[in-house]
Amino acid sequence: MVVPGAQPPLEAQPPDVGPVKTVAGGVPAVLSAFKHVLSEAGPWRGGRLVWKINQQDGFDCPGCAWPDPRHRSVQEYCENGAKAVAEEGTQERVTPEFFREWSVARLAEQSDLWLGKAGRLTHPMVLREGATHYEPLSWDEAFALVAEELNVLGSPDEAAFYTSGRTSNEAAFLYQLFVREFGTNNLPDCSNMCHESSGTGLTETIGIGKGTVTLEDFDHAQAIFVIGQNPGTNHPRMLTALQAAARRGCEIVSVNPLPETGLNRFKHPQEVLHLFGPGTALNKLFLQVRINGDVALLQGLGKALLEREAKAPGTVVDRAFVEGRTAGFDAYAAHLATVSWVDVVEESGVPREQIEEAADILARSERTIFCWAMGLTQHKNAVGNIQEIVNLALLRGSIGKQGAGVCPVRGHSNVQGDRTMGIWEHAKPEFMDALAKEFGFAPPRHRGLDTVGTLQALHEGRVKVFFAMGGNFLSATPDTEFTARALRRARLTVHVSTKLNRAHLVHGQRALILPCLGRTEHDVQAAGRQFVTVEDSMGMVHASRGAVAPASEHLLSEPVIVARLAKAVLGARSKVPWLSLVEDYDRVRELIQRCIPGFDDFNRRVRERNGFALPNGPREGRFTTKDGKAHFTVHEMPRHRLEPGQLLMMTLRSHDQYNTTVYGLDDRYRGIRQGRRVVFLHPEDVKARGLTAGQKVDLTSHFQGETRVAREFLVVPYNIPRQCAATYFPEANVLVPVDSFADKSRTPTSKSVVITVAPSPVAAALVPASNPRSG
Repeated sequence: MVVPGAQPPLEAQPPDVGPVKTVAGGVPAVLSAFKHVLSEAGPWRGGRLVWKINQQDGFDCPGCAWPDPRHRSVQEYCENGAKAVAEEGTQERVTPEFFREWSVARLAEQSDLWLGKAGRLTHPMVLREGATHYEPLSWDEAFALVAEELNVLGSPDEAAFYTSGRTSNEAAFLYQLFVREFGTNNLPDCSNMCHESSGTGLTETIGIGKGTVTLEDFDHAQAIFVIGQNPGTNHPRMLTALQAAARRGCEIVSVNPLPETGLNRFKHPQEVLHLFGPGTALNKLFLQVRINGDVALLQGLGKALLEREAKAPGTVVDRAFVEGRTAGFDAYAAHLATVSWVDVVEESGVPREQIEEAADILARSERTIFCWAMGLTQHKNAVGNIQEIVNLALLRGSIGKQGAGVCPVRGHSNVQGDRTMGIWEHAKPEFMDALAKEFGFAPPRHRGLDTVGTLQALHEGRVKVFFAMGGNFLSATPDTEFTARALRRARLTVHVSTKLNRAHLVHGQRALILPCLGRTEHDVQAAGRQFVTVEDSMGMVHASRGAVAPASEHLLSEPVIVARLAKAVLGARSKVPWLSLVEDYDRVRELIQRCIPGFDDFNRRVRERNGFALPNGPREGRFTTKDGKAHFTVHEMPRHRLEPGQLLMMTLRSHDQYNTTVYGLDDRYRGIRQGRRVVFLHPEDVKARGLTAGQKVDLTSHFQGETRVAREFLVVPYNIPRQCAATYFPEANVLVPVDSFADKSRTPTSKSVVITVAPSPVAAALVPASNPRSG
């Protein structure tokens, strides 16, 4: 039997490289959105879908966790939201007949784009041991197969249960309840790979692992710092808030290794009169930091503020706030006094005069919001990155007042809600106590496996069953080949999915694909039409109601899949009325309100317009740490000592993808078309290595004496700092070492990968004579 490849096949043709765009949004965004919706979902279904995105009586966009405004427009979605909805609303279907035609090996030869465009899954499918093709089976047979494997394990800890951020609050609560009644805390989730560092850093310093601002705070901020984030691609609706802020005089500072079009200028697609103008300038200042130079930069900003305070006491540091509501200031200030400006500039890559300019903006702003995303969270010192932001916010008293605070911008639409619902490998004792009291069983109290731990346990044979509630685990995780070997050692791999992806093709001895309803589809149970709930990036909980008929009559909702699975696995051992609960999701929400603080009167409040906000002590002026104070922290400045020829690489998204889902092969804003295997390098780094623009190269990562290789990437000279490189994931995830992760949070270091670059042997004769960027 042919073993399917873990990585996408190499591209037949090199990408086309053209000019970088200077304006985001506008007519191109409108045309792109309509093209995807019409070509995939069709005019009727597509029109119904876009009309209901993020509406009061519609569904929450599966594209990102940016919150909805209180006063919504009739078109409350962005280009990439339209792509996400078109992808789920496609008219194409992956049926049992499709699987009879396509073997697993042949499917593995197709690109990720091809797999996604094949269509919606329609039936539960099984790959039996030694088989070459998936075949259909009934839902009862599928649940019985999972129950058979789980119930013969030597320990519940020999199973791991992954969760994607797409999962609703109701499904997530039932899922973690089932897993804990089964007897394990092995609940890895997508948060482990993205904002775990944010949660860890914030919890230690302010007492809650969430941001402290609301969307309305953006209307009052005098300065907004956007750090390690590309809103134009990853959270395009955020640009609307930034545009409004910039127009009223708010000063926006962006910090990133690559200049991003979405933070340069923006044309709101719904402002018809402005579609053909120059757009709104967003950035007041752009600080082009080196990859992982953020601690140095943030310490430089803190040092500059303290120097201003020393010259004019009481004018920069909010003394009343610092002395009355924080701890650790003296140690922080003493540490910054030892930090040299030479080191700040060298390690950050940002000239001192620009840092001073940013400090001036901070010093004159009484209300500052600090936003960030995975550009900060996927480094070894990621928790330190977050806590240095908190230090600056505390210096200025910028937490707990209108128009100010910290704002980690989550990616997936309910990744924050899943954590609130208990999807966590080491949930708090109070939560476990509530489960024990409500359901009459003893939840396991030992720490479970996170994502990295699950990979290692699978690889070592300690985990034998892997169950994924959504997502594309293979492509999302680090060290793709290691992950593939780990999954192949499982006895059973199970994926609850809406569409085909590469994780279905790298499997255990037996494999199941369980097709579920999408966020966009009607969910009808015994009590009638149901809705689910989600929590956005700013702690607002609201309802989501599907708008169109399901893609197949054989699909089950995620809550129903969990309930039927729990019934099949636990049987008479469980006193939970699993099947009754999912006849009416109000019954699930009644359980949530009894177990999780902040959900009082859940069913009534979530039916109110715009839903409700969860309690947030720091936002309300109360730091929920043990001593009731916010904490300054001290961090050593990371030093980057690369050997000759080495570069520090980060992975990033193209404009035509969402997480591991590839919508198309273009990255319009960066000028890349019809391809994804590119490596962005500074022109002088290209020259120093004897390379040329358009040349195919192999990338080799180096970690603790180990090497990993990704082949045939196209060299693209780009505006990026020296000794830095950028590539798209998941193609470059093979280079990320599984054992390289952030201190404390254990988030893989996908933004700090040491690589070397060398010409691809098979492509040496194909190097073009001229720079393709002129196209």
